[in-house]
Amino acid sequence: MYKLLLAVTFLLMGYHASAQDLLGIPQIVNYNNEQYNAGMQNWDVKQDKNGILYFGNNEGLLTFNGRYWNLFRLPNYTSVRSIGIDSKNRIYVGGQDEFGFYYPNEKGILKYTSLLGLLPENLRKLADIWDISIIHDEVFFRSNNAILHYKDGVIKNYKPSKAWLFMGIANNKVFAQSEESVLMVYEQEMWKPFCADPVFKKSSVTAILPYSGDTLMVSTLKGGFFLLINHQLKPFKTNLDHVFFNDRIYFADQINQNLYVVGTTSGGVYIMNKGGELIQKYNYREGLQNNNVRGVLQDRDKNMWLALDDGIAYVAINSAIKSIFPDRNKQITSYAFRKFNQSVYIGTSNGLYMTKVDPAAKDLSYTTSNFEEVKNTKGQVWGLDEINNQLLLAHEEGTFLVQNNVAKQLYNLPGTWLYQSLDRVYPSSEVIAGTYWGLQRLTYKDGLFNSGGRIDGINEPLRFLVADNNNPDHIWASHPYHGVYRIELQPDHKRVLHTTMYTDRDGLPSKLYNYVYHIKNRAVIATVDGVYEYDNTKKKFVRLKLLANAIKGISVQYMKEDNDGNIWFVSNKKVGVIDFSRPSGSNPFSIFYLPELDGKVVGGFESIYPLDSKNIFIGANKGAYHINYEKYIENITKPIVVLGQIKLLGKKDSLVFGGYFTTKGIISGKQDQNEIPEYTNNLNSMHFEYSSTLFEHDKNIKFSYQLVGFDKEWSAWNTKSEKDYTNLPAGKYTFNIKARTDVGNESEAVGYTFIVLPAWYNTIWMRIFYLILIVLLIRLIIRWQKRKHIKEQERMSYLHQLELDRNEKEIVRLQNEKLEADVNYKNKELSTMTMHLVQRGKVLAKIKEVISAVIKNHDINESSPSFRHLIRLIRDVEKKDQELDHMSVHFNHVNTEFFNKLKDLYPDLSQNDLKFCAYLSMNLSSKEMAQLMNVTIKAIEVGRYRLRKKLQLKPETNLYEFLISIARQKNS
Repeated sequence: MYKLLLAVTFLLMGYHASAQDLLGIPQIVNYNNEQYNAGMQNWDVKQDKNGILYFGNNEGLLTFNGRYWNLFRLPNYTSVRSIGIDSKNRIYVGGQDEFGFYYPNEKGILKYTSLLGLLPENLRKLADIWDISIIHDEVFFRSNNAILHYKDGVIKNYKPSKAWLFMGIANNKVFAQSEESVLMVYEQEMWKPFCADPVFKKSSVTAILPYSGDTLMVSTLKGGFFLLINHQLKPFKTNLDHVFFNDRIYFADQINQNLYVVGTTSGGVYIMNKGGELIQKYNYREGLQNNNVRGVLQDRDKNMWLALDDGIAYVAINSAIKSIFPDRNKQITSYAFRKFNQSVYIGTSNGLYMTKVDPAAKDLSYTTSNFEEVKNTKGQVWGLDEINNQLLLAHEEGTFLVQNNVAKQLYNLPGTWLYQSLDRVYPSSEVIAGTYWGLQRLTYKDGLFNSGGRIDGINEPLRFLVADNNNPDHIWASHPYHGVYRIELQPDHKRVLHTTMYTDRDGLPSKLYNYVYHIKNRAVIATVDGVYEYDNTKKKFVRLKLLANAIKGISVQYMKEDNDGNIWFVSNKKVGVIDFSRPSGSNPFSIFYLPELDGKVVGGFESIYPLDSKNIFIGANKGAYHINYEKYIENITKPIVVLGQIKLLGKKDSLVFGGYFTTKGIISGKQDQNEIPEYTNNLNSMHFEYSSTLFEHDKNIKFSYQLVGFDKEWSAWNTKSEKDYTNLPAGKYTFNIKARTDVGNESEAVGYTFIVLPAWYNTIWMRIFYLILIVLLIRLIIRWQKRKHIKEQERMSYLHQLELDRNEKEIVRLQNEKLEADVNYKNKELSTMTMHLVQRGKVLAKIKEVISAVIKNHDINESSPSFRHLIRLIRDVEKKDQELDHMSVHFNHVNTEFFNKLKDLYPDLSQNDLKFCAYLSMNLSSKEMAQLMNVTIKAIEVGRYRLRKKLQLKPETNLYEFLISIARQKNS
């Protein structure tokens, strides 16, 4: 009965010890199989020189570069149980009946090389490879039925009598446990017994670790820890033995000289020191998605990765920022903090919580906590202040005095925001409280606080108060929507004498969003444009000279000075600190931002409690945050940017770069410029992936990229981790990428150079061909132009000739018209003359008559009238003869062509016939023709007949019309 009672007591003590929570919980990120798109179970985890993580997964080798997961399957599609990485960055893996290594090819893509073929075929049934140990680049693979030693391309097989149960490295030696319950060590190419303690018969070894000097620490699956001293095994008691016995130790490793990490099968992961004392623990209660831990890795940033039976977890154990949850069953917001009498108090939206802390702890986040709600404080807590060694609580129901775990109300209304002591000497006899309705007075006497009643004269809700340094009767206050007040109190501080309001007319950048704080022993105003102070000489607000223009243009809502003189501030939900211990350039300070807290503080009700440099408490929407500022500064490192996969975009994307640079087959940190890839012109669209292996800052890492040869400038900083370029023209390009966590904390740029070849029609040979073609074309054009010119000249010559011919014809036509006009004129003259001839005939007839009459009358006397009349007629006839001669000449001239034409047509025509034809063409009557030709009319008719006969005219043909037609032919 006594033994049973003792066992129950031991279990209860163990439960109480394991139930203790740490005050601060680091960032825990869980990844499930839907996120990394592989198997649920993970068996091992390792990290290479570039910071890339490798997980042994049920479906193969899983890699993670901070943003992208990639799965590489084994040839037989089995699980990867174990991983090892040598100095050349070869990733050795062990699966089921398969083992080998992954290494990038010339394109930086991981390719698997199987080592199974180096074994004789009858030794290839290995089952699972559970452990891989690498020492001096010699690789040991352990399965239950063999240990394989790979060296210089040769494998040596070590078979046990029964089975190999464990293999590991400690103090630069390889150890293994055989089923014969003997711990073996590998020396001089042999496995030699090292320890044969009976403990090994009861439980298998899960880890052998350095402890001190030659002393080793041995963890067993069910028996806890032992120390191996001089080949002898001794139990190592810890205050977690009850956990290790119950939950079993599956994995253990040393993370620094004083700390060990232990992964259990059902209790999560524990970190203990060399004394076996619990330092940290993380399980389902703290946020792990699974308590079965198969593998643990401390990465190069000293944070922890867990390979879980269900998923993967990241625990930022080295982070300077941790979360605090006063009530893990409720989501509450934190507004106020205070460490008082070895307890930490946190004021929340659901009351005041407190927990005892270890007074010896420097970083309170590592102390165990057991938060409990302070009695009588349920409701909204706005502030906590320690005045005169007493803890005052500002609550929505008034003011409370907190003593131990009980709050005593000093007044119930109005709701109180904060307290401001009017005395600078301890103890402060009078305290002013800013309330929902204005100001409230508290007095301190005989070690007790009492309500001094309301201060009349102001009814504004005053959440921001600062006592004037030089006058205890003056108080500075502010309202975000009204302005800044300077309140003058009566000497007894029971009433307000005068209130002066200051707005943008008094030097402030705006009437709105002004907050008064006590910084650097003065009242300052945080505004939308930096920080201001009141200048009594100028009677207006001026920019705070102490900060120069460092935060000019920055909207500040909250400020708090710590014990080291640094100023913590909040700007649009971003937390920063003005550190006066680290000058920068011309400023006596540096400004650091904490991007991990962006957007997580309580907007409008910011609260920062800087206890000391290792313990900064910040109110948050969910719980609170604890910051070890010293550690935060120490942990600031430049992020490392990793270029991931690069794909060519097309109908089917093709991978051209796998994320590893190699130079002559050796992994390097940058691209080999002697091996620049070239891509055809139809593959000119590319997809780039990139990330950073600074996993702790994953959510606030920002990237900037530039494609040299295409982008003129670096891109704006953003969180996107991929970039596409499409339809790149031919040329040489370099894709550069860099990362940053904060302004000024940038990584080195990583570049990838490639060449997009010109299209086949744009190659150098085609350009030469185009040049030749252009030359030939120019020659052809010149020849064509010459031919065209010649043809044009010929055409112009032809047109010119046509024009000349036309002009000549026109001239001929004009000449013909002139000739015709002349002929017509002369014909008219001829007609006139003909008429004269006819008249002459008449005269002659008359003369004949006169002569006949004279003869009859015998009047021949020269003076007789008849004779004289006859003489006159004769003279007239003489004149007519002269005219007749002229007419004859003119007649012949006019009708020369007509005569010639008739002659050509009818050569038998006589001169008299031609004249006859001419008279006929003039349309003279037979009588007129008889008179002109001095013949009878009958002779004219006979002449007509003869002429028709010579002209061979038919009877029905009109002789006049026939002659006219010939005359027209002559003219045309």
